[in-house]
Amino acid sequence: AAAAALLPLLARGFQLSPTSPLTRATRSSASQLSLSSTTATSSSTMIDKPYGEWESPITSKAITAGSVRLGGVHYCNGDVYWLEGRPQEAGRNVLCKYSPDSADKSQRNGVDVSPKESNVRTRVHEYGGGAVVFGTNEDEIYYSEFATQRLCHLLKDGTSNPITEEGERYRFADGVVSEDGEVIYAVREDHTKPEPKNVVNEIVSINVKDGSMKVLATGNDFYSNPRVNGNQLAYITWNHPNMPWDATELRVSTLDSTSNKSSDHELIAGSDGDTSIIQPLFHPETGDLLYISDESGYYNIYRRGSDESILPMEYDFGGAAPGWALGQQGYTFLNDGRLAAQYSKDGKSVLLVANVSDSNKAASDIIEYGSDDGLPMMFGGVHPGEGDDIYFIGGSPSTASSIYKWNLQSKGGASILACSSELSFDEDLISVPKQIEFPTTLGTAFGYYYAPKNGKYTCNTDAAPPLLVKAHGGPTACTGTSFNAGIQYWTSRGFAILDVDYGGSTGYGRDYRRRLRKSWGVVDIDDVCAGAEYLVKEGLADGDRLCIDGGSAGGYTTLGALAFRDVFKAGTSLYGIGDLTALAGDTHKFESRYLDGLVGKYPEEEDLYKERSPIESVDTLSCPILLLQGVEDKVVPPNQAEMMYNALLKKGIPTCLKLYEEQHGFRKAENIEDALDSELAFYGKVFGMDIPEAVDLKVDNI
Repeated sequence: AAAAALLPLLARGFQLSPTSPLTRATRSSASQLSLSSTTATSSSTMIDKPYGEWESPITSKAITAGSVRLGGVHYCNGDVYWLEGRPQEAGRNVLCKYSPDSADKSQRNGVDVSPKESNVRTRVHEYGGGAVVFGTNEDEIYYSEFATQRLCHLLKDGTSNPITEEGERYRFADGVVSEDGEVIYAVREDHTKPEPKNVVNEIVSINVKDGSMKVLATGNDFYSNPRVNGNQLAYITWNHPNMPWDATELRVSTLDSTSNKSSDHELIAGSDGDTSIIQPLFHPETGDLLYISDESGYYNIYRRGSDESILPMEYDFGGAAPGWALGQQGYTFLNDGRLAAQYSKDGKSVLLVANVSDSNKAASDIIEYGSDDGLPMMFGGVHPGEGDDIYFIGGSPSTASSIYKWNLQSKGGASILACSSELSFDEDLISVPKQIEFPTTLGTAFGYYYAPKNGKYTCNTDAAPPLLVKAHGGPTACTGTSFNAGIQYWTSRGFAILDVDYGGSTGYGRDYRRRLRKSWGVVDIDDVCAGAEYLVKEGLADGDRLCIDGGSAGGYTTLGALAFRDVFKAGTSLYGIGDLTALAGDTHKFESRYLDGLVGKYPEEEDLYKERSPIESVDTLSCPILLLQGVEDKVVPPNQAEMMYNALLKKGIPTCLKLYEEQHGFRKAENIEDALDSELAFYGKVFGMDIPEAVDLKVDNI
């Protein structure tokens, strides 16, 4: 994802309506925030030591040694499946099945079902998603093999058979199996001509026996969410320069259509060219086609044939960051035909269940469930099981991301089937975030404040702690509050954290999400700076020890804040963008026109790109920067970090560049550990802090 800037905003003067959830939500004021969490233990037993110099058992090795990434929970014919991303195995993704009674079970009560050494991951859009295709039983499970990008049939003996042709020409994602189990309908990305402008995306049918394929929808730049009901094929499609959260179309064809051109298929929604339509799904009983649209100003759920939402709300459905990955589905249907959907309210997830079986009426019999009913603070990816059982991934500030089981009738506390982390720490080490709202150039912005916390230490020498501001990637995405050991790593050492949902973030409605239109590098930078200054003003952060970090788009915001503002004293960019012009001409297809909407047309507005590129403003840089980059990154090529590093070297600014054998984002344990420890050591050198057991880090020009 991508970037930052310095020109007037497209939406300048925008104000939130008084009924917006942004103004209705309960936010923490500065008077409700404090540093008192650092003194949870009796002061007589605590060690008085400067902020940032506390020792902590939350080490980088502890984080990676007992942690995996969980995703893609699915219930199939009595079994629960999920994907694990394992840093200790070079980041490979493994399909697992819940088997608590198996002698071969892991510490997460699962057994591997994908072949040993296989990596279950697709590279469609580079970000992937939808790498596993489930039919109705265990004989109908297929997955994309990362090394070859071939679609493989998973066999009961733990082996697999490729069903698509050899070579790396095709990539597949977001598939569904036909009712008879003989065909897969999926998104196919054709890299016969690998240049981004020549990559072809289509929807195809794949014969599972001989691998033969037929193109069902073609002619547009992108496709997602192929969904089949009888002879009907529904799908989402869009063209450059739009991204899926900008403007898409929902179209319907028939499987026996004589034309595979999308322009010949029925247009259901998105005719105005300025509405985002996502996640279509057929109702299993009525056959009604439901979908999510942001035409009301929020991602609400609609039914084909109705001009009004069947569930109008001033909250976003569809997940935390819809559009970035394939296979996303923010709602589902329960076994009795009721709709089950999740949205976020006041920093907590809500499960909404409603009757949508009457094709001529809006949703009825609406029931909402939350943490008071036994659900975790945050959750998503709901999937129905047997009866009234549901499965999902969730967590809280003190509970790592886990796979849960919960019953709609009996309720009670949701049961954890598998947890992403083996880490277990005392509560006096865990900093619980407070959601805050602070003033900025377009009204207000939002974030989560974590105070320093470690029951072993107190600080009577510093008036306020160093603050690390975090800028999330995307930029059209958001942060969250589930347990994040990478944040607790800092707070348990005496740093405060501000995790910012700057203007342009998802989850706050369309107007807030669109604040970045033509204004990347303006709004995001304004907001991260405003958040830091707000906390300094309130006595919750040391103005002389403000630092910022971010990955990908957050890395660009980081570099932009350091180049174009004088707020932060140091920063770390993880695979971030320094040169917008280079990114515009050297990235993969999915994001190759993303900057048209965030910055402007290229090369027509090249001057604007240069004005907003941190690499072009090294003369204004005056504080140390750490650059962490993967050498195999296709989203943000490594030459971006190298160019920035060389510019900093020439100016004599303290800097360090570390290159890793990684793609976009770090997946290998040793690299995750080194990146985290290097950033801590870097700030230690910059701010003159005595970091316990700091790694040896060579910083140039210091």
